Amino acid sequence: MPPESKTCAACGRTIEWRKKWARDWDDVKYCSQACRRRGVTSQDVDLERRVLEMLASRARTSTICPSDVARAVAPDDWRPLMEPVRRAARRLVDRGEVEITQKGSVVDPSTAKGPIRIRLPR
Repeated sequence: MPPESKTCAACGRTIEWRKKWARDWDDVKYCSQACRRRGVTSQDVDLERRVLEMLASRARTSTICPSDVARAVAPDDWRPLMEPVRRAARRLVDRGEVEITQKGSVVDPSTAKGPIRIRLPR
């Protein structure tokens, strides 16, 4: 039976075990070469902090959109920050600090496509 899957340190997506990684599975941290090159930058850590701060400043039951965080960071040029905010949210989901929802239901952040909302765990 293959080992349990893990989460990519950079993008927060699920990494499924592959036979070619059998000897190195304990050392696998990234899902792709792109994630290995990108890693987790200081901007990524800042975006995680901003997501948590924005959620803390709102009612416990409220949600935020990744664009709310992106607009708070760069009001005039926020669109390039959308994917970095989504990556930050996926890493926070892996640590159990937030949940990602679509249409009010919690979804798997690795497979969620389209608009998402971020909330504190219930």
